[in-house]
Formats: sequence, structure tokens, C-alpha cells
Amino acid sequence: MKSISRPTAAVIGLTLAAAALTGCSEEAGGAGGGGAEAGGCAPEDVVLVGQVRNESNPYEAAWLDGGDAFAEQVGLSQDRLTYDGDSTKQQEQITQLLAGNTDCLVMNILPNGDSDTLPIVEGAQEAGAYLVTQWNKPADVNVTDYSQWLSHITYDGKTSGQQIGDALAEAIGGSGGIIALQGILDTGAAKDRFAGLEASLEANPEVELLDQQTANFSRDEALAVTKTLLTKHGDKIKGIWAANDDMALGALAALEQAGRDDVAVVGIDAVPDALTAIGDGTMTATVSSDGPWQGGIGLAIGYCVATGELSVDDIADEDRAWFAEQFLITGDNVGDFTSPEVDAADFECDNVFSRSQGAIS
Repeated sequence: MKSISRPTAAVIGLTLAAAALTGCSEEAGGAGGGGAEAGGCAPEDVVLVGQVRNESNPYEAAWLDGGDAFAEQVGLSQDRLTYDGDSTKQQEQITQLLAGNTDCLVMNILPNGDSDTLPIVEGAQEAGAYLVTQWNKPADVNVTDYSQWLSHITYDGKTSGQQIGDALAEAIGGSGGIIALQGILDTGAAKDRFAGLEASLEANPEVELLDQQTANFSRDEALAVTKTLLTKHGDKIKGIWAANDDMALGALAALEQAGRDDVAVVGIDAVPDALTAIGDGTMTATVSSDGPWQGGIGLAIGYCVATGELSVDDIADEDRAWFAEQFLITGDNVGDFTSPEVDAADFECDNVFSRSQGAIS
């Protein structure tokens, strides 16, 4: 994977090239289309849907806000769906969507877990809807086997997990005890990020993992778990590794309640509260996957195929399932991410894969 140095936005106010995106479809023809290869949807007939677990998670709320901003720039609106981390509810929402007119339906979906992805994919394939998924996918399911599943985007979780693990090790002086808060265990993100922590521990042998428990990417669960582990391990805890920022912020709340200001905390997602905490020194590091960009790019890919600017047959295999850019944020560079700007060219139809770091192996 190539190195990453360019600061990238995690903002809601996306400034997109609306004219380019709208104009790219003028030759596509009338409404309808009925399949990725047809690409016959008029821009005004495209239906945009973003679906995440919940909006109480700032990262996922920012994802949906990014989708809204993209939709506005192409003269449309986005249907915002949340399923509260309930796989059954997610599948019910998707089934309802696919029961309607799907000829020009574009869906940008965060599957609740790896096992939830295939039913969504098969439903979209049968219905002729355009689908982009992010984060969670079984390793043995290939995007290229489907024509309506346009692309799957994820991040190298092992790299990000190791990056924040190394930052945590440095913050505690290279030795001492830490605890780990894992995410939803049936997700590639949680598995890969924890593998990254394990790699960091191997590289920093004087750092000891005292305990690890799942908090399901939830701030409230992380607060409760951290309070329990603080009682169990006491002053042995010098650092807390969290698989996302929401859990890191829950851990910070637990530390505040316990009167502990001597524990380093790291997370992933670069949500605003985490950036503030890094800026004031109460949190050590996070990694940005740029939630608003994710909310926009999944819709942009689907929009461009639906309106005929892109053909799924012309999308390279390495762009059907790919790693996107991510960025380590510490106190040294947090200012680059608190007032960032988005490159409008990322969302133009001929440039939607510009942040690719390579195919998922």
C-alpha cells in the first residue's frame, strides 16, 4: 500500500463539481434503465439512498450528511436510513426498497456485519438496483461476480489498528499495560483493526495487553466496559486502544469519572469530538476514513453508472473492491483536519476511484 501524506477532509460542507456530474449524464437518455449496463436513467429520475447503523455515532451521521451534500449538488435528495445496529431491521429496510421501482435506485450501504452483505447484494442484483457497499464483506464473496454490485470500499484496518497502537505505545513511553475495546466482532473492520493492534504489540514487546473486550463500536458500551476494566486493573492501565472514536470517547468519559488523567487513549474515525480531544491533549490519536467523503462517493459511483457516464464493464477489477485512503491524526497535525477542504474532483465521474490505494487482496 502506498504511503499517505495528503490531508483529507472529514467535513459536511462538500463543495462538489455539480455541473460536471449533472452534465455527464445528458446523453444517457430518458428515464428507466433497468440494469447497470443500460445506464439509461435521466439525472432527475435517480433515487439516492444512504444507510448506516445510527446517527448517534458522529462518524455515521457525517456519512449521511456527506450523502446529502452530494445529492444537493446534483439536484436530488438522499433518503437517510438507519437500522440501529439491528441486522433484521437492515434487511427489512432493504427488502422494502427493492420492492418498489428499482430501475434508477442507487444505494450506498454499510452492512451491519459481513454476514449481512450477501443478502443485500443478491437482492440488488435481482431487482436491478445499483449498489455500493462499504466496510463489511465476506472475504470469499467477489464483487466481480455481480453486475449491479458496482463497488465495495473499505480501509486497511490492520494498518490503522497498528498505527494507533504504535501511537499509543509511544505515548506511554514504550512500556506499560493497556486495554483494548473491540468493535462488532462480525465485521472485517473489527477483526483487521485488532490484528493491527496485535502487530503493534509484537513490535512493542514491553507494552502489555492487560485485557480486551468488545464494546460494539458504542460509546455507552465503552463507558461501561472501561469502568469495569478500570476497577479490575487499576493503575496498571496506562493506555486504552479503541477500535473507533465513539468507544474512545466513552473510555475518556469513564476516565474522567474515575479521576484519571494519566491514561493515553486512541481511536479511529476522526469524529469532531475526537479531534477536539486530540487538540486539547486528552486523546492521543485517531485515523480518518473521511465519513462525509464515504457518504458522497458511494452515491457518486452509483449515480455515474445509472446515468451512463460509467459502465460497470469498464470499471477495472481493482476498482470493484478496493482500499481507500486513511490518515493518522495526532496533536502534530490535528489542525489540518479541523478546517479541511474537499477536492471537488474526487466526485467527478471520471475520477471517483482517485483515492484508491489498491485492490483488496
